Amino acid sequence: MTALTLQLLAPPSPRIDLSAFTPDGLAGQSADEVRRLPLWVGNQQVETGDLFRVTGDDTDAILIRSDSDRLDGIGTGMTRGSIRVEGRAGAYLGRRQRGGAIAVTGDAGPFAGSGMSGGTIRIGGDAGDFLGAAIAGERRGMRGGRIEVLGNAGDRVGDHQRRGQILINGNAGDYCGSRMVAGTILVLGRTGINTGLAMRRGTLLLTAEPNLPPTFNDNGTQQLAFLALLTRDLATAGGPFEQLKSRGTRVRRWLGDLGYGGQGEVLVWG
Repeated sequence: MTALTLQLLAPPSPRIDLSAFTPDGLAGQSADEVRRLPLWVGNQQVETGDLFRVTGDDTDAILIRSDSDRLDGIGTGMTRGSIRVEGRAGAYLGRRQRGGAIAVTGDAGPFAGSGMSGGTIRIGGDAGDFLGAAIAGERRGMRGGRIEVLGNAGDRVGDHQRRGQILINGNAGDYCGSRMVAGTILVLGRTGINTGLAMRRGTLLLTAEPNLPPTFNDNGTQQLAFLALLTRDLATAGGPFEQLKSRGTRVRRWLGDLGYGGQGEVLVWG
C-alpha cells in the first residue's frame, strides 16, 4: 500500500477546509471516492479532485503536497495514523487532535495544536501565533500530547494551556505561557515581553532571561533534581532537543504570576 497523497494542483485564492481529511475520516475509501468528496473553499463546495491530484490507497498514512498556507484544519480531531505535509500548512493544524502524528516540513499558521489532547505535531519551520492556545470563546488550550517546533513561534504560545508539552527550538513571541494552567513549555531561543502573564501553574523552561511581569518573585539559583527526569523525557523528541539533559539541573527560578495564585514557575538555565 502507498500513502494516500493529495497534490495541490494550483495555489488557491480562498482558504480550503481540510478538517475532514484524517485517517479516521477517510478510513476504507479509495482514491476515486476521495476525489469525489466535497471540500469547502471559502463559502462554496467543490470536489476534491478539482483541487488536488489524488493517488495512493493507504488512508492511515496521508501525504499532502502543497506550498500554500491556505490549507486549514489539517488533522482536526484525528485519533490515529499519520499526516505528513510536504510544504506549508494553514491555520488550526491538529485542532483537537487526540492521537497519531502530524509532521509539516515548512511553516504552520496560527492556532496549531489548539485543544489537542494527544498525539504529536512536528513543525519543521515556524509556527504562527497562539500555538497550543485556546481559540476565542474557549478557556482550555492544549490538554495533552506534544508539539515540536524546529523554527520560531509567534505570540501567545500556550495561552490557557492545561497539559502537554510545547518544545520550541527557536524564539517565541510576546506573552509566552500567558494564562497557563499546567503543562510544560520549552524555548531554546528568546521570549518576548510579558512572559508568563496571568500564569497559574505549569513550567516554562528557558535558556535566556525572560521579560517577566512585576508580579513574579525571583527565587534565585536552585538545584532542581526533577529536571533530570523532565529533560530526559523531552530529549525523546530528538533533533535539537536531544542534548537537553547535558544542561544540568541548576537553574534560576521565578514563581508567579502572584496576581493569579503564584504557583507557576519560570526556570532559566545559566
